[in-house]
Amino acid sequence: MPESLAIIPTYNEIENIENIIRKVMSYEVGFHMLIVDDGSPDGTANIVKNLQKEFSGRLHLKERSGKQGLGTAYIHGFKWAMENKYDLIFEIDADFSHNPDDLLRLRQACVEGADLAIGSRYITGVNVVNWPMSRVLTSYYGSAYVRMITRMTIRDTTAGFKCYKRRVLETIELDKIKLIGYGFQIEMKFRAWKHGFKIVEVPIIFQDRTQGASKMSKGIIKEAFVGVFMMKIKSWFTKYKQANENTH
Repeated sequence: MPESLAIIPTYNEIENIENIIRKVMSYEVGFHMLIVDDGSPDGTANIVKNLQKEFSGRLHLKERSGKQGLGTAYIHGFKWAMENKYDLIFEIDADFSHNPDDLLRLRQACVEGADLAIGSRYITGVNVVNWPMSRVLTSYYGSAYVRMITRMTIRDTTAGFKCYKRRVLETIELDKIKLIGYGFQIEMKFRAWKHGFKIVEVPIIFQDRTQGASKMSKGIIKEAFVGVFMMKIKSWFTKYKQANENTH
């Protein structure tokens, strides 16, 4: 089984999905891909099904009924990846806000020893293109808030462009992840950090989508703001098995 699986959750990404699949499939590393589609009414899943004929055995699709949240889509994908014994599992957006070329840099960071490699917008300043200033400030100071509450040293705590070694996902108790919006990204990093895994931030340039609609909302921001505080309190009463105790 090839080592690398890129997971993309989708909802109404018909403008982007074929281009992102073809781009990721073009790398010599030989990525496999799993698209987790939440019943996109625009026909995103149909595009994927057509491409499966061309990328037989490498392109996989899981269809779910209705929008169930970013976090649950990734957890669905993580469980499938573990069942199928992929060594490196990637999160990447469909809309090219994450440069697919950076998949190779995240992969290299894990090959060189990281357990979790994060594509970071804030490790070398603020590397965001085409975002309104209000969103830049919300994201940047949101990460500062998370660091203050959790004591993590990660600069980009809400980043959604990542590479996990399988043992990280096997150790994190995925069924206990509570946050399902962008707070999910924070909770996954927090748990990896509490378990003592080696986390590396790889500088990237984030470019806002040019096709399709953003999924960000005030509700998602509120969930993350309140959820981080509750997550920290809960951690006081939780024992985290340390990474060096694992046998994977």
